Amino acid sequence: MNPISVLHIELFQSGRNTSDFYFNTMKEHLVVGHRHIEKPHRHDFYAAVLFTKGKGIHEIDFQRYDVSEGSLFFLSPGQIHSWELSEDIDGYIFFCSQEFYEMHYVNQKLRNFPFFGSVSFPRKLQLEIDELEKINRLFQELGEEFHSPNFMKEGFILSLMSQIFINAARLFSKDHDIHASSASLSYFKHYQDFESLIEQYFTGQKSISYYASLLGITPKHLNRITQSVVQKTATDIITERVVLEAKRMLMYLDESLVEIAFRLGYEEYSYFVRVFRKSSGMTPTQFMRKYKV
Repeated sequence: MNPISVLHIELFQSGRNTSDFYFNTMKEHLVVGHRHIEKPHRHDFYAAVLFTKGKGIHEIDFQRYDVSEGSLFFLSPGQIHSWELSEDIDGYIFFCSQEFYEMHYVNQKLRNFPFFGSVSFPRKLQLEIDELEKINRLFQELGEEFHSPNFMKEGFILSLMSQIFINAARLFSKDHDIHASSASLSYFKHYQDFESLIEQYFTGQKSISYYASLLGITPKHLNRITQSVVQKTATDIITERVVLEAKRMLMYLDESLVEIAFRLGYEEYSYFVRVFRKSSGMTPTQFMRKYKV
C-alpha cells in the first residue's frame, strides 16, 4: 500500500515568501495543485473550501459528502481527504497554519471551532442562498486582500478569516441545537474539553471514568453532556477517535495490523478487531482492501 502523502502550504505557494497562508479559486487551485492532490492526502495546516459551482464527492476521514453550490468544508491537520469533482467546479479555498492564526488570536484557538476541533461534528455546512451570499462575499474580499499590497494586510486577512469561522460556527451551533444559554454553552465547553483530553490520551486511556475525573465531573454527567451535544455516549466518542486513528494508520503506516493495534493500546489483537468491526462495520483487513491504492 502506498503511504498517504502529507502536503505543506509551500507546495502551493508558487514562489511566495510566506508559508503561513494561501488563497485561490478552486478552478486555479486544482490546476496549481493537481500533481499533489489527485490522490488521498493529508495536510499539516487548516483549510476552508467553499464551492460555488459544480458537483462532486468530497471524502474526509472516510466519510463521503456530496458537493454542490453552497457546500462549505473545513479540514484540520492530519485528516485524510480526496475528491471527485465535475469539470465545471469552482469556488474558493484557503489554508492557514495554526501558528499564523493563533499568534494573533492568543485566546481563540482554531480547535475551539466545532468544525476544526471535534471528531463527531460533520466537516460540511450546506449554505442556504442568503448564507451563501454572505460567506461568498467574505471569501471574495479575502482573495482581494491576499493579492493586494495593502498596509496591514495580514491583520485584515486574519479579520476576514475570523468572520468566516465565526459565521460558520454560528450556523453549526444552530444546526446542532447549541443554544446561547449558560447551560448549553457549559455543556458544549465541557464537551470540547473532553475531546481535547481524548486527543491527548486516547491511545492509553479508554475509560469514561478517567476522563470524567480529569474534568471534575461524574461519568454519568459526562454521558449526559455527550448525549446532549452529539447524541452519543462518551464511550462512543472515545471509540470513534481510536478507530479513526486506526484507519489513518492503516492508510499511511507500513506496519502490521498487530503493531498498529499495540500502538493504539490494544495488547490483544482480536479485541482490537472486534472494536474496529463494531464501530466501522468491517474488519481492518476489509478496510484496507476497500481503500488500497
